Amino acid sequence: MEPACRKKLYNFYSRELKENILGFWLPRCEDRQFGGYLNCFDNRGENLVSHDKYTWSQGRFLWMFSRLASTQAPLFSEEERKEFLRLAESGYSFLRSHCLMGEDDWRCIFLMERDGTPKKVGSYDTLDMSIYADCFVIIGMAAYSVASGDGEAYAFGKNLYLSVVERVESGKFNTLPYPLGSAYRAHGIPMILTNVARELHCAAMRFDRTFASRLLSDMEKTACDVIDNFRDGSSLIHEVIGSDNSRVPGLLGNHINPGHSIEDSWFLDDAAVILGRNDISDAAALIMKTAFSAGWDAQYGGILHFVNIDGDPLVFESDSPEPTVTLVKGGWGDKLWWVHSETLYASLRFYLKTGDPEFLDIHDRTFDYVFSHFPNPDRNVGEWIQILTREGLPQEKVVALPVKDPFHITRNLLLICELLG
Repeated sequence: MEPACRKKLYNFYSRELKENILGFWLPRCEDRQFGGYLNCFDNRGENLVSHDKYTWSQGRFLWMFSRLASTQAPLFSEEERKEFLRLAESGYSFLRSHCLMGEDDWRCIFLMERDGTPKKVGSYDTLDMSIYADCFVIIGMAAYSVASGDGEAYAFGKNLYLSVVERVESGKFNTLPYPLGSAYRAHGIPMILTNVARELHCAAMRFDRTFASRLLSDMEKTACDVIDNFRDGSSLIHEVIGSDNSRVPGLLGNHINPGHSIEDSWFLDDAAVILGRNDISDAAALIMKTAFSAGWDAQYGGILHFVNIDGDPLVFESDSPEPTVTLVKGGWGDKLWWVHSETLYASLRFYLKTGDPEFLDIHDRTFDYVFSHFPNPDRNVGEWIQILTREGLPQEKVVALPVKDPFHITRNLLLICELLG
């Protein structure tokens, strides 16, 4: 990439991060009364519709502000970094005080009242609804420990990580609101654990080098699990496979989530770099290409939420009672903010790493779609519209959580700036 083009992109993405994304969230996300963060805004960002706090999002905010405080990119002044660290400390204190099921029960409560009181969701009886929430707390604690030098935050993240791994190995964990029967395995589990191990490894290299070796082993195990078991002969990632690693027939086993595959491609490459595994890097690059090719909507542009692995995205015939199937059938054509921000970063990352012009073409096509569809039409708002119809129109719809979440956009814009800076 020519230096002038690189600088132009850097300037564009840094402005998008600082002026439009952070410009929306600061100061409105901070809860100065109880600590932590508020993010139950509607899709357009015009109204705060609830003071509920989802542990999933609280952990993500903690990661976000911690990484903004510690980034090596010349994006922020020393005063701004101190403010990010103060914001991170608010989330750290809130989570440390409220997110666990009990003092020695290393499972995370899924939903809390504004003051941290545990709250049930709908008709669900369990408070630890999703192990993914635990994972986001781990990466938040890891990033905060690095930014602040707080060893207690690292220890918290380590204890929670050990609990997560134990639960995954025993099969005793929840992934609500999209549970999956015991006969199946979800790509999301080894995917997120690869990233979690990598994030915690960064902290362990500072606080606990002995455990860092264990994390390298775990990282390699989950990365290879994805490549060996969830990837097919076309380098497409099946979101669901059998508990014995077999292929699952029907829509449940034959759908892909292009955004997940693209996000995981750079998780895998992160692991490959640390592990010195060029074969994993090569596999990751090909996964990124095939996921984009499968997911790109030739009719309307943008990347589809779900695609049938057999080809035609419109063929979604299935009578399976699995909640995942209902999700796929009801939202396959949606265009989501996080899918596209992940693609912007992953495509640039692999282009700069490999020099393959196909990745630059993927970036440029995605860029044109993103910045003609996702930024809020009211530039005084700044933040992106999160969910679009297949045709590219804004829609009020809940995906996973009823929140507006800056995690993916902020993370990807920050990583892009670090890549280009």
